[in-house]
Amino acid sequence: MRALNPEILRKPFAAYSHGTEIPGGSRLVRTSGQLGIRADDSIPDSAFDQAAICFENIRAILAEAGMTPADVAHVTGYVTAREHMAGYMQARDRFIGQTDRLPGSTLLIVSGFTREEFKVEVEVWAAKPE
Repeated sequence: MRALNPEILRKPFAAYSHGTEIPGGSRLVRTSGQLGIRADDSIPDSAFDQAAICFENIRAILAEAGMTPADVAHVTGYVTAREHMAGYMQARDRFIGQTDRLPGSTLLIVSGFTREEFKVEVEVWAAKPE
């Protein structure tokens, strides 16, 4: 994959690329939105801890497909308030910080999820040449 950051655009606000080129013939994985809930049904209070769980879940999904965070083409994050952005971004940067190419990224503030205690949801697109 190739990061696309045309010189005429303002630099990205954070650790992401404006676009990602996915080569033809790549296998694609699209995760469902992952919430910050552990396998034992516990939900931490902080946005960072919830986001960390989301990214751990995504790492496991990617591993099952023979992929790693380096294969992520795009990350979409959802938080329920602006004050949760920093914790989410810290967890996202830790997740993608192991790669030499930054994926595309979108972050949205939403009114809520299915349960009040959820503060973060994350989904990704990943691609790997066959």
